[in-house]
Amino acid sequence: MLVIMFQKFMGRFSTDLGIDLGTSTTLIYAKDRGLVVNEPSVVAVNLRNGQVLSIGHEAKMMLGKTPAHVQMSKPIQRGIISDFEVAEKMLRYFFNKITREHSLFVPRPRVVVGVPLDMTEVERKAVGDVVLAAGARDFFLIENPLASAIGNGLPISEPVGNMIVDIGSGNTEIAVLSLNGIVTAKSIPIAGDEMNRNIIQYARDVFNLLLGERVAEEVKIAVGSAIPLKDRLEVSMRGRDLLSGLPREIMVTDSQIREAIGRSVRSIVEHIKSILEVTPPELVADIYRRGLILTGGGALLRGMDESIGTGTGLPVRIAEDPVAAVARGAGALLESPILLKDIALPKTDRIF
Repeated sequence: MLVIMFQKFMGRFSTDLGIDLGTSTTLIYAKDRGLVVNEPSVVAVNLRNGQVLSIGHEAKMMLGKTPAHVQMSKPIQRGIISDFEVAEKMLRYFFNKITREHSLFVPRPRVVVGVPLDMTEVERKAVGDVVLAAGARDFFLIENPLASAIGNGLPISEPVGNMIVDIGSGNTEIAVLSLNGIVTAKSIPIAGDEMNRNIIQYARDVFNLLLGERVAEEVKIAVGSAIPLKDRLEVSMRGRDLLSGLPREIMVTDSQIREAIGRSVRSIVEHIKSILEVTPPELVADIYRRGLILTGGGALLRGMDESIGTGTGLPVRIAEDPVAAVARGAGALLESPILLKDIALPKTDRIF
């Protein structure tokens, strides 16, 4: 009884968190404070002494510009922990950043973490161990489509079909939800990072130009689109000429970048159709009436919603805040303990 009372007392003062551990970006939602962290999942490490030089925005600015003794680490790959130690340091930095403005005595937070659909039990244990080692008091793991649906206010507890397509950096997750569960779903490794690679390959094949990942992403954001646009867009693309080895700058248009990423866009649409084909007809009827919700950074690609709508025949709506949907949904679950208990993934053995 005393332990329970103490936990409730601590809970009044702790800053409980909803976390989206993304391949490119980590987003953290704090109870009663909203979105408090939106930073790149990048860490710069000095290999000579093992010290962390920078994390987040500062580290991303260093990509492709570091000497040999500085390693740029992306500890999250497709939502999975690829470097336990670096991921722990990154999360600990974000946790400390959130609590820095409060008093010295701040109870460790409870956290709800969104995880990919196809995560194994071992990979789930790694996520739990990392958040505990970084300073969490307790954790709950929620599959990303469920967290995203909650973040968008969908009635997942009702006997109706809700369809979520989350186009992130490392993967695209497609899911049909009903009665607090996932009925049909698929996770594919075709998303924002793959589109960046498409642009890099296109520049190499068509222009003999070698691009960096950061430049490819900037070009995608500047002129990328999934459908033809009314107004022509153009942007400069800088890289190294593969023939001369010297720097070169060219101008590219939205139609050229659309050609570069077209295969990835079409593949996402085809996978959405394949999920609809195996979804129970009663739920498909609901989805055709209610529409599909598009979330994740990929939802911001110009015309992505129209491309999916044309390919599937569904009404498509972009979430109000597509990038932060998972973090907001995870944070909202902190206010709904009964729902959280119902949909959280089973916990494996943990370290305390």
